[in-house]
Amino acid sequence: MELTDLDADHQLLELPGVSLVVFTSEECDSCRLARKILPSIVLPVIRLCWIDAERNAGLVSCYEVFYLPALFLVRDGFFMGPVQCRLLSDDLATAIGEALTRPAEELP
Repeated sequence: MELTDLDADHQLLELPGVSLVVFTSEECDSCRLARKILPSIVLPVIRLCWIDAERNAGLVSCYEVFYLPALFLVRDGFFMGPVQCRLLSDDLATAIGEALTRPAEELP
């Protein structure tokens, strides 16, 4: 699912379950790798939500994205925080599990 400055807040508030929000850029080699491998990894999320950082400066600012790719977790409309780890199946599953134990916050 692709999200933009115009629809991300509404979509993320309405989507049930766990969403992994991924900020990427076409110019970023690591981002291209993330776009290639993340859809094929079995993760404890219902969906991947992609945000093009170059075209959505408002979301980049709200989420305080400083590096790409940047991953964040949203569950049932609540912000569970960043997911910081290597783009490997086990590392991602562990980091997502840890993020789900954090207190939920309002979306940025």
